[in-house]
Amino acid sequence: MSDSARGRLTIFLGYAAGVGKTFQMLTLARDLQHRSIDVVVGYFEPHARPETMALTEGLEIIPRQVIPYRDKLFEEMDTEAILARHPSVAVVDEFPHSNVPGSARSKRWEDISVLLDAGIDVLTTMNVQHVESLNDEIWQSTGVRVRETVPDWIVQQADEVVLVDLTPKALLNRLERGVIYAPDRAQKALQHFFKESTLGALRELAMRQTALAVRSRVEQASRAGQVGEVDQVPQVAAERLLLLVTPDASSAALIRRGRRVADYVHAECAAVYVAKTPDMSELPSADRQSLERQLTFARRLRIETRVLVGSDVALTLVSFARVYQATQIFVSREEHGGVRMLFGRGLIQRIVSLAPDMQVTIVANRGRRRHAVSS
Repeated sequence: MSDSARGRLTIFLGYAAGVGKTFQMLTLARDLQHRSIDVVVGYFEPHARPETMALTEGLEIIPRQVIPYRDKLFEEMDTEAILARHPSVAVVDEFPHSNVPGSARSKRWEDISVLLDAGIDVLTTMNVQHVESLNDEIWQSTGVRVRETVPDWIVQQADEVVLVDLTPKALLNRLERGVIYAPDRAQKALQHFFKESTLGALRELAMRQTALAVRSRVEQASRAGQVGEVDQVPQVAAERLLLLVTPDASSAALIRRGRRVADYVHAECAAVYVAKTPDMSELPSADRQSLERQLTFARRLRIETRVLVGSDVALTLVSFARVYQATQIFVSREEHGGVRMLFGRGLIQRIVSLAPDMQVTIVANRGRRRHAVSS
């Protein structure tokens, strides 16, 4: 499918299990095979759905590798076997999957990146709730904390995002008929994602995510001179976002929000911590470790990070914001025992007064009011 050195990534995006992502992916794989394109199935999760399983007939399936872990045997995709076989296209289900400990890589998206680097085109599937920057929004709207996520920058590298859509009513009908899950699991699903209002919200997020992917590709093509004047997207003024992180867990929500906004407005984004001393001696050891986790998380989302030093946190932050030419500053809502204890009362008010020419956004940590549920 691809003439370039790096393979093409196609993501079939849905908003819930059962909308037909794997079905559509395998349908395309069969069509490619009929056009004499070399296709293999690198990993396929049938979920006991006969109509989906039937689509694999006639397709070459790469055997999975077996990995022992805690006295049990687990099956994972055999990335090395796919590389050795080196097809034109590999079908790989469940993009956000976490590999069992002992695997060469911890995440399936990392395995897929290896295949792409080898020049193999990949078809894969995922639901919108696994996009990292949407994690807090999903939790707030559903009460479910999704544990397996894919960094936004990986999703943004996809050459094509195909929205696989089904109305919530039709999806619930499929669930009730036992097409998606066995009866006991279906009942559990109805208590979490499979409520009509929740499905509607997730469906809207999937549509927004797909629209964002399309807009990004059009703008990239426009900058590369690959589309005509009529199709070009108007250029907007450059935005720069500055995120003030702390050791507090609420910084994770701040980082996700900042990454999401930066993607929508095509802004540069940086995350900073303001230390009162160069060695950060004002922080207990546990807080220093927590801060490093927050900064590492930001870097994983491809956000530039810096540690500034200054006794006046607000003044140090705003001074750097001017050098950085920031247009927006994001801070977490002050909490007792959190930002307020670290920086003193009224930090946000001082930032606002020192930066009247910048937009200061206060990110509330609504997630603390909910109970986390693994998914």
